[in-house]
Order: sequence, then C-alpha cells, then structure tokens
Amino acid sequence: MASQLSQQYAFRAQKSLGLVNGSPSYEPVEGFQAPSTTARTYQYSPDGRLFATALPSGVQIYQAEGATLLHDLALPGIVEIQFSPRGTYLSTWERPQKLEDGAQHKNLRIFSVSTGEELISFTQKGQEGWDVQYTISESHAIRLVGQEIQVFSPADWSKGVVDKLRVEGANSVTLSPGLNPSVAVFMPEKGGQPASVKIFSLLNLAAPPTCQKTFFGAEKSQIKWNTLGTQVLVLTQTDVDNTNKSYYGQTGLYLLSAVGNFDCRVKLDKEGPIHDFTWSPNSKEFGVVYGFMPAKAMLFDQRVRTLHDFGTSFYNHISFNPQSRLLFLAGFGNLAGKMDIFDRRSLTRVATIDAVNTSYCEWSPDGKFLLTATLSPRLRVDNGIKIWYILGQLVHVQMVDELYQAGWRPTPVDAAPAFPQVIPAPPTPSTAAAAALAEAKPVVLKPAGAYRPPGLRGQSASSAYKRDDEGGSTPGSGSATPTRQNHRGGAPNSNGRRYVPGAALPSSPSPGSDSGKRVKRKPGKDGKEGGKREQQAGVQTNGNGNGAAHAPQPTEAAQETVNADPGALDPAAKKIRNLNKKVCPALLAGGRGCADAFSQLKAIEELKEKQQRGERLEATQVKKIESEAEIRKELAALGE
Repeated sequence: MASQLSQQYAFRAQKSLGLVNGSPSYEPVEGFQAPSTTARTYQYSPDGRLFATALPSGVQIYQAEGATLLHDLALPGIVEIQFSPRGTYLSTWERPQKLEDGAQHKNLRIFSVSTGEELISFTQKGQEGWDVQYTISESHAIRLVGQEIQVFSPADWSKGVVDKLRVEGANSVTLSPGLNPSVAVFMPEKGGQPASVKIFSLLNLAAPPTCQKTFFGAEKSQIKWNTLGTQVLVLTQTDVDNTNKSYYGQTGLYLLSAVGNFDCRVKLDKEGPIHDFTWSPNSKEFGVVYGFMPAKAMLFDQRVRTLHDFGTSFYNHISFNPQSRLLFLAGFGNLAGKMDIFDRRSLTRVATIDAVNTSYCEWSPDGKFLLTATLSPRLRVDNGIKIWYILGQLVHVQMVDELYQAGWRPTPVDAAPAFPQVIPAPPTPSTAAAAALAEAKPVVLKPAGAYRPPGLRGQSASSAYKRDDEGGSTPGSGSATPTRQNHRGGAPNSNGRRYVPGAALPSSPSPGSDSGKRVKRKPGKDGKEGGKREQQAGVQTNGNGNGAAHAPQPTEAAQETVNADPGALDPAAKKIRNLNKKVCPALLAGGRGCADAFSQLKAIEELKEKQQRGERLEATQVKKIESEAEIRKELAALGE
C-alpha cells in the first residue's frame, strides 16, 4: 500500500486548482484536468485514496493517484464537503433556503462514494460543526440536534436514529477515535451554574457518564482526544476577563480520562492566554504554548508531569510530526514566522526556519517536510506555497495569486515509510526553489527587544518595567522607579529642567530688593484690581496699574561662562557665551517680542544640529533655518 500512495499536495486559488507531486519532482499530476470555474473547496479522504472538489455546478470525486474522475455529481450551491474516515461516504452542506411549500430544506446530504447515490439528508442551519461524526470503523455516526445526541448506523441509514441521549444544556459533542469510542459533551456555564464536561460510552449511552468535571469561567471549549481515545484535553475560554488581566479573556486547560480514573487541571506557571495545545501521536504526552509574549512552551506526560521546558520565545503554535519523532514551535499570524524544530528524543533544536507571513503550516505524512502557505484573504500579497526540509533547507517554492487553500495528501501512518534513526541529508532543491534562493536578498536581523525612547537607548532597562515573572519589582515599590534624567543640556542646580541660556534658574533668583516677592496691585476707584491679579517679582507697578517690565538679569553661572577664558571653553560653552552676548542686551530692551525671537533662534540651533548629524529635515524646517539672519537683524534693531 505504501508503494501505491505517493507524496502529493493540492492547492486552490481564485483562478486555479491543482494537484502536484511531492519530492523530488514537484511536477503537476498527469491526467488532472483543472476546472474552468472557481472551486469553492476541496478535500482529501483521510486514507488518501480520494480527492473531491466543490464547484458552482456540482461536486467532482477523483481517484487521488492518477487523478481519475470517478463521479461528477450535479449538486449546485455546495459550500462544504467532507469524507468519512475510510472514504466510504461523502457529506455535503449548502446554505439553508426557504422552500415554496414551507417544508424544511434538507441542506446536509450524505452520498455513497462508490455509487454516487444519496443515502440520507438532514436539516443543518449552522456551518460550524455541520458534519456528522463517525467512529474510526464507520460502525456508528452521531450528530447533535438541539440538546439531543442522535446515533445512526451508516451500514443502514434507512433505520434512522438507532439510539439517542438528551443532555440538558449541551453545546457541543466530540466523538473519540479508537476502538472503544466515547462521547465528550460540553455544557457552558449558565445562570450561575458552573460549566461541565461529561463523557459517555457510545455503546452504552443510557448508563451514567464515565467521567465528568465542573469548572467556572467557561463559555466556550475546545476538546482534543488523544489518538487512542483514552484521554481528552479540554480548553475552556471566556470572552471577557473579569480580572482585567488579559485582553483575550480567561483560559483554562484540563485533562480527563475516558474511564474516569483520572482528571486534573494543567497548572501553568506563567500568566496569560493559552495559545495552542496538542497531543503527540503516541498518545502519551502533550505540549502547551501559553503566557503573555514571549510565550512559554512546555511538554507534559499523560499524568500532567513536566517532561521538558522549552523556555520562552515568540511562539503561538506547536505540532508533532506523524511519527512523534520531531516537533516544531512557531510564531504565526501577527508574529514573525520563526519556526524551531526539535528532536523529541534528545530535546535539542534541529533547525530554525524563518517562514514569514505564514498562514498555514502542515507536516508531510512521512514527517520529513513542512508545507507553509501564505493565504488570502489574510494576506493578498506574496501568496504561495513553500516546502521545507526538516533541517531547515527550502526545497520547493510555488507562487500562486490569491491562494485560498493548500495541504498535503493524507497517508495512514502504517502506510508511510518508517522515520529513519538518523536524519538523512536534505534532498536537492527544485528549480523553482533554487531560483528563489538566488534572487533572495540577505536579511539583516535586528535584535528583538522592547521599544525604548532614543534618550534611554544603550542603557539597561529598569526593573520597574519588567513583569514579576521576569524579575521586575513589586508594584508600589518606589525603589525601582526610574529617575528622571536631563538629556537636554542641564545646568547646575536646574533639578533636571531644561536650561535656557540667559534665563534665571529656579534655585537662583534674580538679584534685587524685590526678589522672590509677589507684589499685589492696589485696587482702583471701582474696587477692582485693574486687570492683572498678581505680578511676579522683577515687575514694579504704580497706583494706576501701569508697570515697567524689567528683563531678568543673567545668572551668575551664565556670567561666569561669558567671562571665562575663550581658549578653555568647550563648544557648548562657547555657544552659550555667544548667545548671551547677542541676545541678553536685546532682552533688556525688547521685552516679550525679543523673547519670542530668542526661542526661534534656539529652535534654529537645534535644527542645525540635526542637519549636521545627517538627519533629514522637512521643507518647513529648512525654511526656518534660512530665516535666521532676518531674526538676528530684528534682535539687533531691538537692542539699539
């Protein structure tokens, strides 16, 4: 059987649909005639024998090996299709419609793949969880209708419902794989009652549940069985976090045994949402990625004992290869697309792949390749497929405009070749991959880290900005609060404030008998204060309310700077000296208008410094520099 199933992948785009052979040729499958119309979806059967696609006019079923057309079903309007585990039945779903005679629209239909005959139909309004669920042997099929679990016998669909169970408040059901199937039923919290999960044996639904667990803070759930169907992981979620700690709501992870001999909450040591979790195909361990970014990745056994800590990084996805020999941790979506591949035996990193803009990623059935795809409508540029070897080499590239779907052809694990003890050397890249590598420009990797303003770059971050789990200080502790630093050329006794040459410092009041005092205006004849409520020191007023403004005298520090030896001054002091010589006389005579002109000169000096450092200035800033001569001429006129 292994020789009959070759490596193959399929893709669906706005204007194309294709089947492509895998390594080493990566050539289109001979004999496949792509439809002229846009396909709505495609599906492989779980055993990899069949391939089906939904077109506006109907559904076509192919033999995957050789792309031989088996059936062309005239079923317009089909939106979703799905095979049963052994490829015996094909389910189709279309949007519900109102019929003229008032009867219910049977929009979920099941067909025989061998004959193309319709076997049974149902009314299914919602698209989420629309298909029936089969046991691995296809001996039973179940579906949830309202709060009732209905059981069918696919060998004889005409019997209708052969067994049923009503579960009050049931929101979703998940059928386990394995030879002893069980049904996990989730009931969300409602009316103050806690949420719960109950597990029933499919072969004895009337019996009490074999396992049940209740918990608060669960409006939605995600249930994943292990391959043997003996244990189940339940991820609970709420849309809103009542503690206001997370934008993503509250999450919790629980492990339950199908027979009821073990249940436990998976305790995670980092605050934040659970990004992803998955079982290993060997059913003995599972991995979890959780916590605020950078997230933490952990490996647990079937008794929730820690096996390995992968540390923290920008991960939000974890996946094992079908042989359980390798696993990868990656950051997709709004993350950079970095993928780290680990050897499960040695728990060492095998390779790192930079798969930027990845929307979908999947292991090949033989566990040696990874298919990554950039899909529309999430990203409408650089759509295409890339295939990577497990040691990190890019072996194939296929760019496809408006790519909607891509994926490997499934192959049962027992039909796939065994994974080698030693990872072999990478294969030769395809022509398309070699051309893409030749055209690729070297990417300069910038060190990742938190944003820091320019004035704090090159310095270690204060512990006040770190979380508690990263060694930060306890909230409310003032010892770790960063102190304000002066980055604008401070002066002695300026207390971190910006120093303006020629202006009075807060700790050095201007000399004079009225220094530091507030002089209040005498009330006029009408009892009012005559316009101004208070005047600062250095402004003298008379009884009529007319005052003569006196400009502040240069400070002692500024005078020392001016009188210092020119040869002993640094460039900054020289600039202060020159500004004091030119501007201070003008300030004494010009008043407020001169102060405005001085602030403009200061701004011009800052723009000149930027220009000397090579920074790009806007046109308005360049024009402002050009006006310096005119401003200085006005200051000179005011000082005469």
